[in-house]
Amino acid sequence: MRVLSALLIGMIFGLGIAISGMANPAKVLNFFDIAGTWDPSLILVMGGALVTAAIGYRIVFRALKDPVLEPTFNVPTSRTIDARLVGGSAVFGIGWGITGFCPGGAVPALGLGYTETFLFIAAMIGGIVLARALQASVLKVRTI
Repeated sequence: MRVLSALLIGMIFGLGIAISGMANPAKVLNFFDIAGTWDPSLILVMGGALVTAAIGYRIVFRALKDPVLEPTFNVPTSRTIDARLVGGSAVFGIGWGITGFCPGGAVPALGLGYTETFLFIAAMIGGIVLARALQASVLKVRTI
């Protein structure tokens, strides 16, 4: 049931990304081109997602004591802004600004036939592997 619900939720998310045009890197890059072909529609998509999520969280947390398919809700508890958070956010933002893809838009774009998507996904996986290796080496150094 968990896999089926994850598949359904992923399909709904991917459909929303595709319909809104956010799987098209050119549309996203036009949002960042303020002096040229600026396209403010990304603000509307993100604002709509924020409002929907805020309402959804309120409804779910009021209606349910525990989640349906998990033992507990997995909500972040840390409010610490550290170098890891800032660095990761910077790398994410730079990558998004250069390529026009974020992971949420790139995965649905795989099905839309954009060839550069495969390169982005490969680079993203490489970045994840590199980050985990660096993290493991830093943890190893700290424990010695």
